[in-house]
Amino acid sequence: MGADKPWWANSVFYQAYPRSFADSNSDGVGDLDGVIAHLDYLRGLGIDAIWLNPVTVSPMADHGYDVADPRDIDPLFGDLAALDRLVVAAHERDIKLTMDLVPNHTSSAHPWFLEALASAPGSRARARYIFRDGRGPNGQLPPNNWVSVFGGPAWTRTTEPDGPGQWYLHLFDTTQPDLNWDNPEVMEDFDRTLRFWLDRGVDGFRIDVSHGMAKPPGLPDMPVTDVKLLAHRDDDPRFNQPGVHRIHRAIRTVFDDYPGAVSVGEVWVHDNGLFAEYLRPDELHLAFNFRLLQAGFDAPAIRDAIENSLAAVASVDAAPTWALENHDVQRSVTRYGGGAAGLARARAMALVLLALPGAVFIYNGQELGLPGVELPDDALQDPVWERSGHTERGRDGSRVPIPWSGDAPPFGFSERSETWLPMPPQWAPLTVERQLGDADSTLTLYQRAVELRREHVGFDSRVEWLPAPDGVVMFRCGGLVCTLNAGDQPVAQPEGQLILASAPATDGALPPDAAAWLV
Repeated sequence: MGADKPWWANSVFYQAYPRSFADSNSDGVGDLDGVIAHLDYLRGLGIDAIWLNPVTVSPMADHGYDVADPRDIDPLFGDLAALDRLVVAAHERDIKLTMDLVPNHTSSAHPWFLEALASAPGSRARARYIFRDGRGPNGQLPPNNWVSVFGGPAWTRTTEPDGPGQWYLHLFDTTQPDLNWDNPEVMEDFDRTLRFWLDRGVDGFRIDVSHGMAKPPGLPDMPVTDVKLLAHRDDDPRFNQPGVHRIHRAIRTVFDDYPGAVSVGEVWVHDNGLFAEYLRPDELHLAFNFRLLQAGFDAPAIRDAIENSLAAVASVDAAPTWALENHDVQRSVTRYGGGAAGLARARAMALVLLALPGAVFIYNGQELGLPGVELPDDALQDPVWERSGHTERGRDGSRVPIPWSGDAPPFGFSERSETWLPMPPQWAPLTVERQLGDADSTLTLYQRAVELRREHVGFDSRVEWLPAPDGVVMFRCGGLVCTLNAGDQPVAQPEGQLILASAPATDGALPPDAAAWLV
């Protein structure tokens, strides 16, 4: 990474899911002014930057990831003036602001796609997307066997004036048609979008589906169409095509005109060598590595995830990224078993997360120890629920609004009692207000860990593994020794001064489901 380390190489990012962060206008949905109202809370947490999930114009079929106008703010969240206020207010507090951009597809309500539907096959308008004739008699079968990430086929047939027509590709929902990145108009438009926001003072972007965009010549069939079997396959023709790197190099030329701006890629690529290609010096600055997030609460799995993540970036001298939660996965408290044990393990893993070198991402509510929520069927909004034929409940359970204050829903999130997703009354002990005054709370643990991380884990820190008994992960990074007891018996703490623990030590022993920092 060179001698002069950029700001993002060791930063703590806070992922604000705006719908669920704070509601300023009492409509039950969070918004930009809600984020502004709680910037001092984020400053108190000690974070360096915000990653803001999509706030651009959208019909909200996929909660903002179906973009109808990438260069304006959706009225649900405010307007451009509100975004400008957020940039200024964040910068006044030494907090960077990064936005979410979606290059793989647009909304079906985007003017381009509406023009494509109204145009003839082979037209310039259709060339911006991926339209194909069908197979079989009268083209009644999809062009290939590709499936949608959200379930069901990845193709939908259009209706032409004289009857059924072509098919268009959507790797996600039917309302999210894939763009044709072989068309220069697509990159030209994305260039405009990047510069539009960077010129307004935004500090960078998380780039959605960064391993997508490029499609293989001829669109060959998938070797496997069972979504569950595709999780760790790098031969999925829908993603990670060699041509994607040409696209990222073109995107990087824009970033190079804005020194200090960061690009963070969502890269679901399993092979370390293929993953590293996205982080070459002329491509992305950072890329999410999800191994730690995917690891169970198991010492060998956790160590393996950390070692793999470090190895993946070492060959290109890039900064690693770390996360335990985001808006697409189950809350860590629930993932680690739920209840008291799940919370204890999530608190312990927070210390592992924040002891690691590189960029760390905290998802809103993670710092409160929020569990996932079992929502009633009629409350579910994620398109995965419908597209899976009500077999997959989707991601709504980890997107419930976060509780700020009070003893009952909506817990200060909104003045309106009906929030966009219902909040469980059992969250009364988990509010920000309740936890701020509690020295043993999860929020206080995060605040202290972020503060100590800044003091002890530097840009050049390296992970050094230390001898540990079975069920224990122990490493030194910078000035910290981090010990995690993932076993079922207490273990002796290593020598050194204890500066932080996720659970009280008894007679110098670290209990199960706990972690400690020593210097």
